[in-house]
Amino acid sequence: MSLFVLGLNHQTAPVSLRERVSFSGDGVTSALEALRELPTVREVALLSTCNRTELYAVTDDDGVALADWLSTHGTGNADLDAYLYRHRDSDAVRHLFRVATGLDSLVLGEPQILGQVKDAWAAAREAGSLGTQLDRLFQQAFSTAKRARTDTRIGANPVSVASAAVRLAQESFARIEESTVLLIGAGETIELAARHLAQARPKRLLVANRTLAHAQELASRHGGVALPLTELERHLAEADVVFSATAARDPILHKPHVASALAARKHRPMLLLDLAVPRDIAPDVADLRDVFLYTVDDLERAIEDNRRGRREAAAEAEAIVDLQVARFVETMVASTRTAPLKRLRAHGEAAKAEALAKARQQLASGQDPSEVLDFLAHTLTNRLLHAPTIALREAALTGNHDLARAADRMFPAPDSGSTPPDDADPAP
Repeated sequence: MSLFVLGLNHQTAPVSLRERVSFSGDGVTSALEALRELPTVREVALLSTCNRTELYAVTDDDGVALADWLSTHGTGNADLDAYLYRHRDSDAVRHLFRVATGLDSLVLGEPQILGQVKDAWAAAREAGSLGTQLDRLFQQAFSTAKRARTDTRIGANPVSVASAAVRLAQESFARIEESTVLLIGAGETIELAARHLAQARPKRLLVANRTLAHAQELASRHGGVALPLTELERHLAEADVVFSATAARDPILHKPHVASALAARKHRPMLLLDLAVPRDIAPDVADLRDVFLYTVDDLERAIEDNRRGRREAAAEAEAIVDLQVARFVETMVASTRTAPLKRLRAHGEAAKAEALAKARQQLASGQDPSEVLDFLAHTLTNRLLHAPTIALREAALTGNHDLARAADRMFPAPDSGSTPPDDADPAP
C-alpha cells in the first residue's frame, strides 16, 4: 500500500489537454465516487484547477488504476500517459507540500492555490473518499504552507502587472476605499485588476469598454457601473484612479481630455495606470500638473524586483518544505511499523469480547461456574493461538526460518531464563 500522486500541470501539458481532464462542481463529486469504487484505491482526493489536475491516493497498485481511469475520462485521451507525472510516498508528500505553498505554481508563491487545495480536501471528506492517511497528509500540507508564508516573504509582493498596479494605487495618495475607480477595457488584465480591487473595496467602480455588453458583464461581477467607451470623456472627471488596458492601436486618452477632467475636478490629483501595450494614454499626459501616470515599463521594474525577492524567499520555503516532509515521513513510517501491533491487540480484544459474552450467557442460564471458566479459558486460548499456529505450521513446511526465529524471540522456551515458572518465588 502506497501514498501516490498522479497528475499533469502547466509544466507538462498544454491547456488544450488540461481542459479535457478538468473537473468542477458536481463533476468533482462524481469523479470521487467513481474513483472510490476502484478495487485498489483505499483513499483518494482530486485537485483540479486551470493549471493542474491531480489525484492523491492511497493505493495497492502504484497508481495503475488511477492512470487508467484518468485516461478514459472524457473522450480521446489515449495520449494522456506521456503528459502525466507520478510521485510515490515521500516524493508524493513533497509534491503536495510544494503545491500548497505555491512553489509549483505558474506564478511563484501565488496564494490562491492553498484555498484550492483546501477545497479538494473538503470535497474528498464530503464524498467519503478521505481516509486517515490522506487527511493527515493534507492537514500537514496546510500547516507547512502557513509556516512558509509566515516565515518567508514568498507571497509578500505582487508579480503581475495587474496586481502591481493595484498595490501601487493602494500605496498612493488615493485611498481606494474612498475613491472612484475607472476601469477602461474588459480583457484579462482589467479582469485581474478588478479582482484585486474587489479586496480593496473602492467607493465606486466604473467600467468603460467599446462593447457595452462586455463592460456590463465585468461590472456586474464586481459591483460596478458599465459605460460605453463613447462616454469616457464625460465621466473621466469622476475618476480618482484610472486603470486602462484595451487592444487599441492608438491612445484613447489624450492630454486635452485629461486637462479638461482636471479642470472639472478643480485640480484634485488623478492617478493613471496605463497597463496596455501599445499605450492607451498619450505620453504627454504626464506633463500635466496633478497627474501621476505610470506605464507597464514602470510597473515591470517593480515586478522584477518582487520576482527576485520571491525567488530568494522560495529557497527558504523549500527548506521549510524539506523539514516538514522529513517529519511527516518519520510519522508515516512509525505508524506503519506499529500497525501490526495494533492489529494484534485488536484481534486479542475481539477474541476476548466474544468469548466473554458467551461465558456470561452460560452463567446467566445457570451453568456451573467452573465449567464456564474452563470453557472461557479453552475458547480464548484457541482463538488467540489459531492464526499463529497455522502460520508456524506453514513456515515449517516451506522452510521459512525467519518466522520460526521470530516465534522463538516472542515465545522463548521456559528453561531459557526469560520467563520464570509459575511456582517461582516472587522477587524480594
